[in-house]
Amino acid sequence: MADQLNPLLETPITHEYRLSEILARPEVTFNTLAKACFDAGSRTETPVSDVAEQVEIRNKYQGYIARQQVEIEKISRNENTRIPVGFIYKSIPGLSNELRQKLAEAKPDSISRASRIPGVTPAAISLLLVYLKKHQQQQQENIAADIFSKIA
Repeated sequence: MADQLNPLLETPITHEYRLSEILARPEVTFNTLAKACFDAGSRTETPVSDVAEQVEIRNKYQGYIARQQVEIEKISRNENTRIPVGFIYKSIPGLSNELRQKLAEAKPDSISRASRIPGVTPAAISLLLVYLKKHQQQQQENIAADIFSKIA
């Protein structure tokens, strides 16, 4: 089968691969792979085209889907993170002026609510989480300094 596929591949097959790994390559289509399998005598009938299309799509995009799923899980874990009243969004470099304005006007009380504001992207939520954590650490340091100054 490698002999039939190698002329079609940017990088030739040098060792054993699962068919799903070969199908994940951008230059390989299900039909090309199926033809190589049929010519090699490993199958006798072709799958229904709708099924073939779904298999190809799933294989080609599984990496993207997995990364997106990780991002969804990360955001879900932080959904209930509270945003302090009066949080100053201008202090977050990397946020566009439009997003700063939207967040300041909406005054969301949690990451969950901030993420539902139109135009707020996962990247903006990540930035917000980083600065909320910094803000929280700064507050804890200020409290510790106050306590220490009262003791000393």
